[in-house]
Order: sequence, then structure tokens, then C-alpha cells
Amino acid sequence: MSKSVHIYTLGCKLNYSESSTIYRQLEDKGFVKKDFNQGADVYVINTCSVTENADKKCRKIVKEALKQNAEAQVVIIGCYAQLKPKEISEIPGVNMVLGAAEKFNMAEHLANFVKSEQPKIFNNHIKDLYDFVPGFSAGDRTRSFLKVQDGCNYFCAFCTIPLARGRSRSESIENTVLKAKEASESGVKEIVLTGVNIGDFGRNKGETFFDLVKELDKLTEVERFRISSIEPNLLTDEIIDFVSKSERFVPHFHIPLQSGSNKILKLMRRRYERELYADRVKHIKNVMPDACIGVDVIVGFPSESDEDFKETYQFLNELDISYLHVFPYSERVNTTAYRMTDIVSMKIRNERAAMLRILSEKKRNHFYETQLGKTKKVLLESEKEENMMHGFTENYVKINLAYDPALVNEIVEVKLLAKEANGNVKVEQVGAWA
Repeated sequence: MSKSVHIYTLGCKLNYSESSTIYRQLEDKGFVKKDFNQGADVYVINTCSVTENADKKCRKIVKEALKQNAEAQVVIIGCYAQLKPKEISEIPGVNMVLGAAEKFNMAEHLANFVKSEQPKIFNNHIKDLYDFVPGFSAGDRTRSFLKVQDGCNYFCAFCTIPLARGRSRSESIENTVLKAKEASESGVKEIVLTGVNIGDFGRNKGETFFDLVKELDKLTEVERFRISSIEPNLLTDEIIDFVSKSERFVPHFHIPLQSGSNKILKLMRRRYERELYADRVKHIKNVMPDACIGVDVIVGFPSESDEDFKETYQFLNELDISYLHVFPYSERVNTTAYRMTDIVSMKIRNERAAMLRILSEKKRNHFYETQLGKTKKVLLESEKEENMMHGFTENYVKINLAYDPALVNEIVEVKLLAKEANGNVKVEQVGAWA
């Protein structure tokens, strides 16, 4: 009789892509996919380590999984599993912990698994991890997250990702394009390029991210490509200029900044100064005035003074950006920042984060207002709320439209009319399906 499995995913788009890949591997070996509340035989929790909440949430999900089936096997994978395998193995109910090199061999580990009092830990040293396992997410009818790169060589002072995922690596352009074609066969209209540091694509193959973008742009099977987070020093003018003329790559960039203070950027070991970041934003807006630009920011990094934060706030306030993702600094063992002594209190971190989140709302509202009256193309989703459906324009404006099941996963031309109470934009259809 086939075993059933459920994978619960925490964290980033890359984790969702990898969870889908592992699902397909398990299904090929005869496992049957089940919903969380259906009492699966095996529960896999794909963890994150970026925030403290993700670490704590792992314990809660284990507990909830065992409520569904007290006899279930519980397997933990992901960044948290690589960084703290012993700590995870001590969570009541955990049977197996698989590190970064072993999570894609899960079917084999489950086939050989014998339940015992002591959890099994398979966790090779991250320096021994060289293989790149490509993949893409499935299950969302409208878009797929295509994993094009993994790992990072940057070792920023606050980040454990190189310790959790290893060195930067990727597949060849040829094989990545084949994966994109495979992802498109599920019927998705949009593919989001994802990874840890996607601008570093091809470093181990003598290729570049720009080369990949040019090849993917030729894929007639995919209507839209969206670039996920990309480092400002790797987002070149040639990439920006190419996207501005492309019919497939949409005018949406998410560019991590982390601080608007050059002093803090240096302490963080970031590979640019704020002037370069401002130049990137200016160039994008020069060639794509309607482009959406998202920004990651960390507040309360050790030694960030009131003056440093004020500098960040003013820099962001003056930038022509569209929204912020704000993170209060979170201590991580084995990072350079963890050993710094000039600590900012949690109270101040949270106050600064709240200020930037308010600024983010103002930026998003302003950006949406600049789009009113314009005609855009929207990819409509199956999500339904109060007889309304949602979708995103090519430049990432979230819209509301009267629900029509025939429009799910269709790209429709619309006119943006007005902001609504829920923050989205009301539209009217002006064109037929794309």
C-alpha cells in the first residue's frame, strides 16, 4: 500500500520551489500527496532560518502534524535543519533531520527508515555541497517559481544562508531553459526566477544571468517572466535596458538595500554603497517609468544610531520606489554581526520597523495612484473574495475584478480605475483574453 505524504513549507519562494520538486520525486516513487489535515503517513517540514519566528514555528507544526496522525513519521529539512540539526532532533516527535545535501534523497531515506527512539540525522558539512538540483513550484495555476540558482558566496555579516545552502551554484543555461519549458507545461502563464543570489547565476559555468535572461526571453511557451530579488551590484544597466524592451520580462524589480547608511552597509559587508543603489533606481525609472521597485531593509543592525536610521529613512523617502519589506535585525549564531557589541534594543528595532512600514504604505499608495487611468495587462488568479477575483498587472499592481471563472489564469487588458478599501485597485476589462 502506498504511503501518503504532506510537505509543509516555511519561508521563501525558493523553499516552495524545492518542496514541489521533492513532492514530484516522492510521487515518482509511489508516495501519495495528502492535505495537512488528512492524516498523512509522512509529514515533511521545509524550514527557514531567516527569522526567529520561523524557527519557533517549526515546533508548532510538528505538534499539529502529530495531532492529525500520532503515528506519522516527521522529517525536517531546509535551512534550519542544516544549521541546527541537533536542536531540531530534540523536538518531540521528530524522526529524521535531512541537511541540504540529503533532502533531495528523501525517497531513499524514507524507504530505509526504521522508527527508533533516537531521531536519524543526515547532515553533511556544507562545504561538501557542490551539486545543484533544479526545480520549480507547481500547484498554483497561474505562476511557477523556477529555481535558477542556489547558495551564496557573499557572507554578509548578518546572514547564515551560505552556512545553510553552501556556495553559489547553478545549472547551465541550456538545462535551465528546459526546466522553464517543463514548468510551462502545467499551464502557468508566469514564471518567477528565484534563488538565493540569482544575479550570480552561471558563475560556476562561465555563463551570466544576463545570458540566461536573453535565452528565456525567446521562450514563446511562457507569457511572463518576473525576476525575484536581485542584488543591486549584479543588476546591470544591460539587464535593465533589456527588460525595458522585452515582451516577456515584466517591469518589476525587487532589490535588497538593507540600509541607507554607507557606514552600516560597510559593517554589514554589503558590496555596494547607497549611491550605486540610487543610480540603479534612477536608471530603471528612466527607461521604465511605470516599473515597480521593491526594497528589502534591515533596521536595528548593531551600532545603527538614531542618525544612521534617520539617514536610511530619508534616503528611502526620497527614492522613487514602490514598497518595502522591512525586517528588524535578528541575531544569528556563527555570523559576524552576532559578535558585535553595540546592540540596538528590540524596542528600538520594532519602533524603527514600524516607521518604515508606514512609509512603505505611503510609497505603495503613491505608486498605485500614479497608475490610475492607465491600461495594463492583468494575470487573473483563482482566489475569490466577496465575489471578486484578484490578479497582478505586469508592474505588480494588485487589482480587483468581478469574479468570472472563465478568466482564471487568463491575461486580460484592464483600465485601472480607483483605489479600493482593501488597498487593491478596481479595474474594468477593456480587452479580450491575451
